[in-house]
Amino acid sequence: MKALTDLFREWMPHQRWFGSKGREWADVTEDGFFLDRGNPVVSVHRVRVSYTDGTRETYLVPLSWRDHPADELEAAFIGAVANDGRETYAYDAMRDREATTPWLIHLVNASTVGPMHFHPAGVAYIPEGLPGDIVSGEQSNTSLTYGQEAILKLFRRLEPGLNPDVEVHAALRETDNEHIAPLLGHIEIDDPDPGNPPATVAMLQTFVPNASDGWRLATASVRDLYAEGDLHADEVGGDFAADSERLGAATASVHADMARVLPSEPAGEEWYAATAAQMNERLDAAIEVVPQLAEHADGLRALYAAVAGSREPVVRQRVHGDLHLGQVLRTATGWIVLDFEGEPARSLASRRELDSPLRDVAGMLRSFDYAARHMLVEQPDDAQRAYRAQEWAARNRAAYCAGYSAASGLDPCGESPLLRAFEADKAVYECVYEARNRPHWLMIPLNSLSRLTSAQ
Repeated sequence: MKALTDLFREWMPHQRWFGSKGREWADVTEDGFFLDRGNPVVSVHRVRVSYTDGTRETYLVPLSWRDHPADELEAAFIGAVANDGRETYAYDAMRDREATTPWLIHLVNASTVGPMHFHPAGVAYIPEGLPGDIVSGEQSNTSLTYGQEAILKLFRRLEPGLNPDVEVHAALRETDNEHIAPLLGHIEIDDPDPGNPPATVAMLQTFVPNASDGWRLATASVRDLYAEGDLHADEVGGDFAADSERLGAATASVHADMARVLPSEPAGEEWYAATAAQMNERLDAAIEVVPQLAEHADGLRALYAAVAGSREPVVRQRVHGDLHLGQVLRTATGWIVLDFEGEPARSLASRRELDSPLRDVAGMLRSFDYAARHMLVEQPDDAQRAYRAQEWAARNRAAYCAGYSAASGLDPCGESPLLRAFEADKAVYECVYEARNRPHWLMIPLNSLSRLTSAQ
């Protein structure tokens, strides 16, 4: 229906989960089916966007349909379309509580609905019948919490194959790792090409109640430090270093269990060369988006060249792939690690490749830097705050590495060319993200690159 594709064209670029903001659309098509014919009716659509550069992406968009406008759902309104001579009103079904119950009902029943297949894990109770509440602040995905018992994550961008988040959680189930929220089930959808495997649509996990987001805890600690003009980071009541050390230990525990239940192998010379080449390729592409990166290019390529020639012993294994403070929760008993899908901008195949655990360590070290410096965005010339930010970041980076080392017997933050290159590669990725989404934050990764390249 042309009217529906027009609505998607107008609405999708403004959604946080849409990953190609600023790109020019060439065409859009969709196919859909009914997930539930109750009140409201719920349909699920695969929206295929073709861009003028010749690339394509497929997004999953669930809709709820009503015969009359629902004033209480104004923020979720997508548009009206003609249906048998009358208008029906389409809403974002993930923001319509009355439209959220079918997901868990079908999962309990292991249903097949059209091309969609529901797979319960069969390990715990699923709260069938409860409505879901949307989780604010989501970016590449959309999540719903069902009471205090379960959380459903909808993967918006579809690719053929099992999502790593489902794969890793399913494998870790046998380890009973205390730093993982158990998997309760997942949902797949058949690919239009029968030669491709199904794509993962969603996963359901045990909800972790009374937990605090790592990013919020860390940034609260930074605010406490800034408020105490004459105290050092280790003297402030909100010092975060003990939590950072425990987080390092939790990361090491998860890495050890991933290596135990998923494939691993020693890295060969060709892996170092390939890793460096990929970093250089990402840098080339990033400079096209962020021209300011060009002034760091020589220093970055020197870091990458050190990786190409490195022979430090590395065991390649499955890793988190996008580890940062926003991906962890602190509970009364410790840390929980979330979201093992990797960087959403990378292909599914690349996110499932074996890698060094230092990739995750570098991601967390970058996150400490972000937490320390995000409040400098509004006051970039405040030298005292910049000094205190550096002090906080250094203290918590060291504590994280100490915790990881104590739990694993390995020092992840020694003089490793690979770790520094991973940090730089992550900062390059951050530059592209900030340029496209938060240009006023671009100074954070750019300044980090100045420090990383000048420390050679």
